[in-house]
Amino acid sequence: MPEKVVIIGSGPAAWTAAIYAARATLEPLVFQGNPFDDRNRQNGTLPLGQLALTTEVENFPSWPAGDTRQYLKTALKADDPDFPYWVSSDKEQPTHGINGPELVALMRQQAVNFGTRVESKDVVKVDLKRRPFTVTTHDDQTIETLTLIIATGARANYLGLPSEDKYKNKGVSACAVCDGFLPRFRNKPIVVVGGGDTAVEEAGYLTKFASEVHLCVRRDVLRASKIMADRTRENKKIDIRWHTEVDEVLGTDKEGVTGVRVKNNKTGEKIELPASGLFLAIGHTPNVGFLGDQVELTPLGYIKWTTLARTFTSVEGVFAAGDVADDYYRQAVSAAGTGCMAALDAERYLGHHGLI
Repeated sequence: MPEKVVIIGSGPAAWTAAIYAARATLEPLVFQGNPFDDRNRQNGTLPLGQLALTTEVENFPSWPAGDTRQYLKTALKADDPDFPYWVSSDKEQPTHGINGPELVALMRQQAVNFGTRVESKDVVKVDLKRRPFTVTTHDDQTIETLTLIIATGARANYLGLPSEDKYKNKGVSACAVCDGFLPRFRNKPIVVVGGGDTAVEEAGYLTKFASEVHLCVRRDVLRASKIMADRTRENKKIDIRWHTEVDEVLGTDKEGVTGVRVKNNKTGEKIELPASGLFLAIGHTPNVGFLGDQVELTPLGYIKWTTLARTFTSVEGVFAAGDVADDYYRQAVSAAGTGCMAALDAERYLGHHGLI
């Protein structure tokens, strides 16, 4: 018998979809990805999505200030051999909010509590041209399903420097809204990389907290919209550095990022900018490679939602949730919302076609 619903992904969108599908007795099967494949670590596609790479999360509703440790010890199962993401009490406790891996681990546990089945496998291809759909994993397992929810997210683009990787979550970030509020960035200089709308928006946002924002642009022009570019040039707290690329992230194990060495790509001159953080705003890459050309994408490569206020894709019975389809908000809470929508859309599709 084919599955009623298969969910591919393991971030807030996937687990929220699983919670709703499981409570609707759809017995969802989630492919969360292979946590033991080093390629997933290198590509930023390990289980739990972007939250697994995030420390303090202060903007997800229901997690105000307080000690979460005792609750975590009773809410999460530490002995799951297929899920090596238990965060023990020796990890640093945020004064506000919750650690990203812990937050998404709680979502996962909630889905499992309702009967969600989880496979720690990478999906390498799908066949959406026949029904039921087929899903093939990295170990050649093939599963048939009546509906499919794609919640594989999008990975932030990084520069690829070893020093950049070393200081991720220690001053290196790809989300100003997520991390800009943290104490380490307050009243200190920050470096932002990029020249498009995202970069100038994040630079402007970070001026609320930083003493100064150095905006490093590879060319001599901003690709951002005119109104955003003009606003950036007029902001006295933003120092635009043209023809500038990051050469090295500087720091220590104790302090994290302490500075950024940059290079002028016209003159070759290198200088060191004191900074408490480096924010990358050079785009995201949606994780859609396993789909081939079977689902319509947007010009930016994200899955296209084909119906207003629905998670429908170009293939009937296939739904998309979270950052794999959202290139605008890219927040955990908005991803969770579309995960709920996708599960409800899948349930109603199955009911409409008499499949449940």
